Amino acid sequence: MHGTILTLLKRYVQTQYDHSTWIKLMELSGLEKVEFDHKTVYPDEHVYALIGHAAEMTGLSAGELHEKFGEYLVPDLMYMYQKLLRPEWKTLDMLEHTELTMHKKVRQEHAENAPPVLDVRRLGPDELVIDYVSPRRMSGLAVGIVRGLAAYYDEAERIDVLPTTADNGERVRIHVRRT
Repeated sequence: MHGTILTLLKRYVQTQYDHSTWIKLMELSGLEKVEFDHKTVYPDEHVYALIGHAAEMTGLSAGELHEKFGEYLVPDLMYMYQKLLRPEWKTLDMLEHTELTMHKKVRQEHAENAPPVLDVRRLGPDELVIDYVSPRRMSGLAVGIVRGLAAYYDEAERIDVLPTTADNGERVRIHVRRT
């Protein structure tokens, strides 16, 4: 997992809960000696351990936490990739272009990075389907990012997001529709 995601996870926990919660998660995960930085790629197991212990502490499922974190990530992602974005894009346009813009850049910058593959098919001007493919099985993060994008573009009340397959699989279909 790219260090940027882990440093943002740290900030998420610290702002939504507090610093001591982050320290506790790191200890429970056996990572108390690890300092995450945004330039390093870390084992996926670090994220699994942190989210797993966070689920135990909060009573939320890992999928719910992934979704909440995904929503939280959006403003930072939009800032990081602003040079790749077009001003006329809205939620569905962003989703349609993520694979060939942002994910392509991530893969070029760090060969060891493996963002999920997003096969996006536009079904019409107000509807698309995303086939999320990743051995990480973190489609909840993608669902959260979709919701976060809708909020970012002030379309949250008009965007319906529905995973149509099991949300913990390597392949997850997400249906997105603007009403």
